Amino acid sequence: MSLSHALLGLLAIEPASGYELSKEFERDLGRYAWQAGHTSVYPELIRMAEQGLVEVTHEGARRSRTYAVTDKGREELREWLLAPWGQGVVRNEQVLRLFLLEALEPDETVTALRGLVEHAEGRISELRRLREEQDAEPRQGRDTLGQLAAEYGLRQYQATHDWALWAIEHVNKRQGSDSA
Repeated sequence: MSLSHALLGLLAIEPASGYELSKEFERDLGRYAWQAGHTSVYPELIRMAEQGLVEVTHEGARRSRTYAVTDKGREELREWLLAPWGQGVVRNEQVLRLFLLEALEPDETVTALRGLVEHAEGRISELRRLREEQDAEPRQGRDTLGQLAAEYGLRQYQATHDWALWAIEHVNKRQGSDSA
């Protein structure tokens, strides 16, 4: 995925300024999916406008610009969203850490896994609270799609939690059989 696809998706939902788009990356989008700061958002919007993927629909005070996705941009976003899954470059620090846990002593591995359990429990609680708030007051626009992402996150953290508990048990069994 690229920043341009994230921006196209946000603008397909609702036109926004560079400032508003940067703020989206400071919220859940940046915490759970894709991080980007204003120093990368603004140049990317200019590049995308030059390519005809977005257009400026309003210019306000202090050179503020509101952007909207063009038909060409919608088609680019559509192609990307409908492309087969698993085609992108993978850079997942958390999964890399899991691959490398065997570099630790077994008791350190268990400590790291317990930290993962605690982390997942915290995120599960947070996402459940968000889902309850969203269910109590249904929203429109980006928040509607955010509910789908929140449910995905909730299920993903639950799976991570359950896996980490299984892995602790696995390490403990392995450690017990190694000392026997």
